[in-house]
Amino acid sequence: MELIKDIDIIQAKDTPTETCNTPRISKNNAQKGQRRLYIESYGCQMNFSDSEIVSAIMEKEGFGTTASYEEADLVFLNTCSIREKAEQTVRNRLRHINAIKKQKPQMLVGVLGCMAERLKTKLLEEEKIVDLVVGPDAYRDLPKLIQEVDNGDKAVNVLLSREETYADISPVRLNSNGVTAFISIMRGCDNMCSFCVVPFTRGRERSRDPHSIVSEAQDLYSNGYKEVTLLGQNVDSYKWGGQANKKQTDKIEKEGKKVINFANLLEMVAQVSPELRVRFSTSHPKDITDEVLHTMAKYENICNYIHLPVQSGNNRVLELMNRTYTREWYLDRVRAIREIIGEDCGVSSDMITGFCTETEEEHQETLSLMREVKYDFSYMFFYSERPGTLADRKYEDDVPLDVKKRRLQEIISLQNEHALARNQRGIDKIHKVLVEGISKRNKNELKGRNSANKVVIFPKEKYKKGDYVNVLVTNCTGATLFGKAVS
Repeated sequence: MELIKDIDIIQAKDTPTETCNTPRISKNNAQKGQRRLYIESYGCQMNFSDSEIVSAIMEKEGFGTTASYEEADLVFLNTCSIREKAEQTVRNRLRHINAIKKQKPQMLVGVLGCMAERLKTKLLEEEKIVDLVVGPDAYRDLPKLIQEVDNGDKAVNVLLSREETYADISPVRLNSNGVTAFISIMRGCDNMCSFCVVPFTRGRERSRDPHSIVSEAQDLYSNGYKEVTLLGQNVDSYKWGGQANKKQTDKIEKEGKKVINFANLLEMVAQVSPELRVRFSTSHPKDITDEVLHTMAKYENICNYIHLPVQSGNNRVLELMNRTYTREWYLDRVRAIREIIGEDCGVSSDMITGFCTETEEEHQETLSLMREVKYDFSYMFFYSERPGTLADRKYEDDVPLDVKKRRLQEIISLQNEHALARNQRGIDKIHKVLVEGISKRNKNELKGRNSANKVVIFPKEKYKKGDYVNVLVTNCTGATLFGKAVS
């Protein structure tokens, strides 16, 4: 599982990335007389995208959204189940919301997403802190489930689907900056990484009709958006042959019929407009191809940034994790990125330290791989066992917590060095920056990102949100570039 920005993940200092302990909430658009919906989203970008789908479904049922749960008639927490602490955060939040519910008994409380699928019985029957529980593939069923709760029953649907992609639903953009947006291109995951619950909570992999993806990108561009991020648990395994189901699509491909792969899709979205930037997340090292890299190099509006999680630098540990690639394979993919796209292409990673039976020597191999790659930034955390995973069933979590924390700190310290060094490469160079808004620290400055996904701060002057601005970078930290606009 990739994409996770969990509360236990410790990032390189000042890494400009939102995490699960800063949940996204719904915006105010409810009209007088409407029932009010409040959604709080935790975890990965896919959850944030799903909340926009849920909002669209509920909007058709006459609900408006509110940014205040105290005002809401219906409260949803869209949850992450990748780490224990993420689940505990949601439980604490539910208890707090239930205290409000006691004063407002007509309020309905529901849990959506991965935690819903995994803990349905506990949440509904044992702890009795929710009214409905809905898994990631059952959001179309929400109106019926809410009706059941209105009639005095508890409601649950956590059935997984081999076909559902929500391709026909136009998402309601929650808390959008009006410049950047997510587009979900596929759902589920077929990679059975031994540490990960996602295949069990989100089901098997299936791809969305590419024409619906391009249509959504065109609609966003027509409405003033300047950047889209294509989302999937493993975007590089995207395949469409007229079927969402991967097994059916593979059969079509074997028959010699045309199948659209991720490189084809990337090109289709890039061709919407040269003024529409295209990003994607996440890539799996075993699947990213030279064809994808050459497509990125061909189009200036496809951003030069790849999130390529390695997890460990040791082959034995990678095998235990069931990552299905070796250290050597991974480094070859990084070399291909540098050769085809260029040395300035941003590369980030996920790393787990202290996985079952990891030795000190194997930990050192992760550090040595980091020194070879020199990531722009990383999401780093120590291993914690998740119930129901292969690792939970087969391996002993035997690395002491103090050892895990010490190894993690060594990884963080090294990453801080590399992040600063990579950013220093950008000094005295001109970067094309897409302005996303006002800097949080200074209202007279703007913030945006360059192609390599690095935050750039510069004086506001005449520029505004949504502009492309050429910025000469003059200084940096390990997380941010600073500069001034140039003609």
